[in-house]
Amino acid sequence: QVQLVESGGGLVQAGDSLRLSCAASGRTLRSYAMGWFRQAPGKEREFLATVSWSGSSTYYAYYADSVKGRFIISADNAKNTVYLQMNRLRPEDTAVYYCAAGPLNALRTSDTVNYWGQGTQVTVSS
Repeated sequence: QVQLVESGGGLVQAGDSLRLSCAASGRTLRSYAMGWFRQAPGKEREFLATVSWSGSSTYYAYYADSVKGRFIISADNAKNTVYLQMNRLRPEDTAVYYCAAGPLNALRTSDTVNYWGQGTQVTVSS
């Protein structure tokens, strides 16, 4: 069993940056791919980014085209925490952001997720 707790959401202005954190407990990050999704009102949950560990200190990151170049995912294995650095935020980035855990190298869609966090609201004003 894995428990995921997100933090770092809030209200920001367009162009600002924000960093989300996801603390995992129950199992180590190395057992699962970890990632971020978001869901805006009236829309489907959208994949953003994922990391999968390879070796003792290396992980691979994969991004959705919609956020590539603006968002950066990172992980701290010692802290069992995954981060999402969001830069140059836009009003259309407003959504509930969810942390997720799923199979290594295969976390890409909602139906591949084994565990979800409770979500954290990000609101970007224009």
